[in-house]
Amino acid sequence: MQNDVIELRPPTAGDRTEIIALLAAALGRDDDPRFGALYSWKHERNAFGPSLQVVAVDGARIVGFRALMRWQFQRDGRLVDAVRAVDTATHPDYQGLGIFTRLTRHAIELLRAEGVGFIFNTPNSQSLPGYLKMDWRTVGRVPISVRPLSPAAAVRMAQARVPAERWSEPCDVGEPADTVLADVQAMTDLLASQPPSSGMGTVRSAGYLAWRYETEMLGYRALVGEGGPTNGVVVFRVRRRGSAREIVLNELLVPGADPRRARAMHKLLATSVDADYIIRAGGPRLSTDGYLRLPRQGPVLTWRSVCDTHMPVLADWDVSMGDIELF
Repeated sequence: MQNDVIELRPPTAGDRTEIIALLAAALGRDDDPRFGALYSWKHERNAFGPSLQVVAVDGARIVGFRALMRWQFQRDGRLVDAVRAVDTATHPDYQGLGIFTRLTRHAIELLRAEGVGFIFNTPNSQSLPGYLKMDWRTVGRVPISVRPLSPAAAVRMAQARVPAERWSEPCDVGEPADTVLADVQAMTDLLASQPPSSGMGTVRSAGYLAWRYETEMLGYRALVGEGGPTNGVVVFRVRRRGSAREIVLNELLVPGADPRRARAMHKLLATSVDADYIIRAGGPRLSTDGYLRLPRQGPVLTWRSVCDTHMPVLADWDVSMGDIELF
């Protein structure tokens, strides 16, 4: 098979089923219907707009696919349009022909024409070398902190040196996140009370939060502060990592980012959910609320220039687990 007979084009509505099947075949997934629902959520209903998608075709057959999710950051008072490199697949019969590279470089040119600032993602160790060959740059490891919930849990956490499960564990603590975040006025008021981001932070709105945590497949839950969501919201999910159960702290919002109220929400989460530890992005190396920074851990954040030429250093990124979580 010659690479020059493979054509690149935007997908049509009729390609959707074949694209999802290609993703399943190329990534070793089963036919779990949740993957189709995730595709719709990520690429069609994104609060920042539909994803940029490109397919590679051999005649009428789709043999490659590349999708980049729309994202928007705020930095130094200005909005920055970005994309997150997520789904990509090449049919097993067509691997080794450079289709992934062609799709990605073509997508970059389309993004440049739109004026998009940059691409970011957190590739695994297998895919990172391929991105670096296409001028991606390593920002660094996103700091990760954990809070063991008991001495025995700390042991299980230390032994859980395997990737976390994709799907969440059952949890009935709090309420479904989409129910809490549907209170647009409460969330708008809570967000308005937040201090400006200290660096490159996701543009958070009530609409963004409602979209980000609406999907039932990932089982997001929410706890609210005493008196209702205007007094604080923590969004989380529980997943299995080896023999351990971990609480992923995706978002924590309290009025004015008040530290006292934040500690109360951390305590509420720690005492309400049956799990071994809480994991979150960022935080000091040793905090007063029981979190400890894990050395040399956390996903590798990468950046690729499109129209912006200055890559923010790691300390300039203000991200939560909700920004970097893989799905």
